Amino acid sequence: MAFWLMKSEPDAYGIDQLRTEGTTLWDGIRNYQARNFMRSMQPGDQAFFYHSNCKPPGIVGLMEVIETGLVDPTQFDPNAKYFDAKSQRDAPRWDCARLRFIGEFSTMLSLEQLREIYSMEQLPVIKRGNRLSILPVPEDTARDLLTRLGALH
Repeated sequence: MAFWLMKSEPDAYGIDQLRTEGTTLWDGIRNYQARNFMRSMQPGDQAFFYHSNCKPPGIVGLMEVIETGLVDPTQFDPNAKYFDAKSQRDAPRWDCARLRFIGEFSTMLSLEQLREIYSMEQLPVIKRGNRLSILPVPEDTARDLLTRLGALH
């Protein structure tokens, strides 16, 4: 099992919405490196849900990857925010994955707190200017995060 950190702005899609829906299609990724990380995911992997572009940003929940290798349908919809006119149905550029809500942490670890605890190698999200929405999390860091974040509800 691998671990990931996946960012979303809570105004666009937050942990509350995932809790209500139970599962979600993680679509709209339009960065090749983030897309390639998503292509590396396997069912059973776990992902930390990170609220970004809010005050304060930080890790709020945990998800499980339940399906991978899906074609992102938003790339073909001209009315969608993530439409890509260059993407073709017979050669799609963008993938997505389906994730399941595992739980919300009792406490949030803010970006400021994460910077106090981890190095950039341990947790790449703390690097200033890092805008990737999907990042791998080393297993030892993930286990430490799970311990620090405590109980899920």
